[in-house]
Amino acid sequence: SASLEENTTWDLVKDIEKLREELKIEKWHVFGGSWGSTLSLAYAQTHPDRVKSLVLRGIFTLRKSELKFFYQDGASHLFPEAWDEYIAPIPEAERSDMILAYHAQLNSTDAETRLNAARAWSKWEMATSRLFVDPAYLQRSENDDFANAFARIENHYFVNEGFMRDGQLLEKQGIDKIRHIPTVVVQGRYDVVCPATTAYALKKVFPELELHIVPDAGHSSRETGIAKLLVEATNKFADI
Repeated sequence: SASLEENTTWDLVKDIEKLREELKIEKWHVFGGSWGSTLSLAYAQTHPDRVKSLVLRGIFTLRKSELKFFYQDGASHLFPEAWDEYIAPIPEAERSDMILAYHAQLNSTDAETRLNAARAWSKWEMATSRLFVDPAYLQRSENDDFANAFARIENHYFVNEGFMRDGQLLEKQGIDKIRHIPTVVVQGRYDVVCPATTAYALKKVFPELELHIVPDAGHSSRETGIAKLLVEATNKFADI
């Protein structure tokens, strides 16, 4: 449905907490990758007394530098052919801020403009998420309902900078609230969607966490080395 109303990071944190209360779970394990790692950190820092453990993959904290690398200048140097397809819907004069330019098209009153932009936005991420590009994964961007929801909601968060201060999730006051929580981070070395620099930045401010960098993986949780470590981490925390 791609509804953007009452759809912010903090609305989602409230929704997660409502679910916990409704299910009558005193404390639970929190697991998230990519945007899920953002939301996991935001939830844990807001409700640290409700989190038993954190298992995170492909760390993303929505800093301007992270968004710039993937959507403006960075990953483009590694996937130039996919980048050409990504920038194609945007007039050259508007390419200095790709997230903002896409925001205009994804919210256009013209349905065809919205859909073409949604497909191109989604295909860019599908094309760059794995160390070895998966053709089946690319096809997801051709599903109109998926592409529309994926692109519009993602862009909505990015154009609003995650509804938080730049670097907020890495700030000491937030990290201090979760230092006691057993935390494992699994990060693909060649993840260009959420580069390893962010996982490393988290490790530097939160040295208590256990960081695994998978040498032969990109962004996807389905890549063998990443999946193996995620399963090991969840098994490790099962009895907490």
